[in-house]
Amino acid sequence: MKQLNLILTLALALSAFACNADTGQPSEATSMESDAPAKTVALKPDGVGVGDKAPAFTLKNIDGKEYSFQNIKDANGNAPKGYIVIFTCNTCPYAVASEQRIIDLHKKYAPMGYPVVAIQPNDPAVTPGDSFDAMQKRALDREYPFLYLFDEKQEVFPKYGATKTPEVYLVDKTLTVRYTGAIDDNVRDPESVQEKFLENAINAIDKGEEPKPAATKAIGCGIKTA
Repeated sequence: MKQLNLILTLALALSAFACNADTGQPSEATSMESDAPAKTVALKPDGVGVGDKAPAFTLKNIDGKEYSFQNIKDANGNAPKGYIVIFTCNTCPYAVASEQRIIDLHKKYAPMGYPVVAIQPNDPAVTPGDSFDAMQKRALDREYPFLYLFDEKQEVFPKYGATKTPEVYLVDKTLTVRYTGAIDDNVRDPESVQEKFLENAINAIDKGEEPKPAATKAIGCGIKTA
């Protein structure tokens, strides 16, 4: 297992040049994926922060149905106590490295009233591996237990101010953002995680407390737009 984690860590380090995770700048490798000129979100646009209302959305899930805060349920079929909104995708190595963590988060917290709501924000014209068909295939292959929604018109992620995959917005039952940023303190290597920011935030709001910290820096690949 340690050898596998080492290989994954090395692969992530090499692939960072391709997705330019920390700079958000387009790379030659990214541009070659499509004839369309690749543009990566580099600067955080106007969005929401802790204490703001989470922007509404109605997006298509991989099952073809549309979902919004109004019809999302927890694992018990009840109205959630909160929502773990995660902007993620198929192709970013940092999102792939976080994939099992996202699955585990849903399995642990959806029964407690906090389901994962994953949103894929990339333009498939730039990253074909993030097409709706590819989303469906990956979700089936990896047995995603959570909603995997497609921000097809790329209207939702700018409202949130998301610029990375993965990037988290923890929303409570009043649709107020309570935490935003990273899942934990080591996106590259799950075995080296020291602090689970998101889990700590969920546990805090479930007890009626304020998350500490309430915001961290998301590390990942820049969201791709044409």
